Amino acid sequence: MLAPTPVAHAPVHAGIPRSLFALSIFYGGMVCIAGVLGNKQIALGPLSALGPVLGLGPLAIEAGIFAFLLLVVVSSAIAELHGRAVANRLVVYGFVPLIVSMALSILVVALPPASDMEPVRREAFAMMMSSSLRLWVAGFISYGVSQALNVTIFSWLKGREGAGLLWLRAGVASVGSQVVDTLLFVTIAFVGVFPIRELLLGQMIVKVLLSAVLVPPAIYAAVALGRWLDGRG
Repeated sequence: MLAPTPVAHAPVHAGIPRSLFALSIFYGGMVCIAGVLGNKQIALGPLSALGPVLGLGPLAIEAGIFAFLLLVVVSSAIAELHGRAVANRLVVYGFVPLIVSMALSILVVALPPASDMEPVRREAFAMMMSSSLRLWVAGFISYGVSQALNVTIFSWLKGREGAGLLWLRAGVASVGSQVVDTLLFVTIAFVGVFPIRELLLGQMIVKVLLSAVLVPPAIYAAVALGRWLDGRG
């Protein structure tokens, strides 16, 4: 009896660069976790003290900013490694885990809790995971527009300035996209609910500062990782 002929199995990343495969998975995870982290407001030491100096209250920001900045880093890194068209597709595909995670949140909150679940834990979970339709719409719009804008600015600067000045291109694109993200989200979510001037200015100031400080070194790390995964560096 003849032995069966071995079947060659293609690796899961066949035809897809390792860097694109790995960074895309990471991107999807950050899309999902950003909204959960955003339930906590944080004060960042000296940055909080800038508020009173500028005639505002103490500055605070939602913790989801760290995941959103990583989204900016990843989309910029993919634009650098694989081009603007691929990065734009990543932004579009990012709506899939975003929508599915929102749908699962609605389902889980609607399902009856176990009878032995602690009331404090049950109420805290429902409060954290429940969001209004207006907040979801604000999140979808601000995500799509700001991430597409980040890729556009980053790629335009690369076409104008060439492959150098990666830190500058990443910083400028991040700052511009975060300003637009804040303007869209805060306006859509809260205009007419309460005065948004102080919240809008405070969020913009902190996001711009964090973008300028954190994104440039992170983009170098992401691009270096991508080149190493692809065997190019």
